Amino acid sequence: MHSVFYISDQTGITTEKLGSALLVKFPQLEFHKDSFPFANTPTKIGKALLRVRNRYLMDGHKPIIISSMINPELRKMLKVDYAIHLDFFEAFIGTLENAFGLTAEMAEGKVHSIGNEEKYNHRIDAIHYSLDNDDGVSCKNYDDADIIIIGVSRVGKTPTSIYLAVNYGIKVANYPLAENDLLSSHLPKSLVPYHHKLFGLSIEPERLQKLRTNRMPGTKYASLENCQMEIAAAEKIMNTCGVPFINSNHKSIEEISVAIMQLVKLTRQF
Repeated sequence: MHSVFYISDQTGITTEKLGSALLVKFPQLEFHKDSFPFANTPTKIGKALLRVRNRYLMDGHKPIIISSMINPELRKMLKVDYAIHLDFFEAFIGTLENAFGLTAEMAEGKVHSIGNEEKYNHRIDAIHYSLDNDDGVSCKNYDDADIIIIGVSRVGKTPTSIYLAVNYGIKVANYPLAENDLLSSHLPKSLVPYHHKLFGLSIEPERLQKLRTNRMPGTKYASLENCQMEIAAAEKIMNTCGVPFINSNHKSIEEISVAIMQLVKLTRQF
């Protein structure tokens, strides 16, 4: 078991994503992960390092610190002899400065463009839209949707919708194909006017059964036979009506979202 500490003076979300992208290349290893977001003072860094040192004494080998520190003095504090330290700013900023012939502006608040009120508001609007139009609650706002994701229950529509809203500013509605919808090989009437906005998600029956069993074990809803029937019916509708779709089996939300962006040719809205 290897211990990994994500330390950032911001939210740490990007740090964890980049760090995970590196660690996943070592599938034979197991990692114990801890996060320290908003570690933006020497006191907070000291508390994080205390945890790192204790883990070093427990494990008998050096933990890994993965950080993104804007303040060079705080970054310097993380260079300790009882841990392996990787910092994303330190790794790449110097190369970019040399390439551009400029000095990077390492001002706090610019990392996630929070200072740009218009971009921030656009993202929040997209998130609110996707939450308000989740799971086919209402179709009255579909005129404003950038895309409408369809598929059977538990296929990954909601997390994909939220991810697209948060990371791309895309207004996403999602519509669950329910039992009555699956009796026909045609689109539900409420979706017909928005055919050009539709995109489908499918999944392997065994994977869907596992997901549904975790939620409602022992029910018809979670049975393999029912999962097979629903998926076959949903794919028949999408194939018959020309709705593009992908199989989400064993794909991360990030992979599904990027695939949708590319296939539908959506562009980031902020």
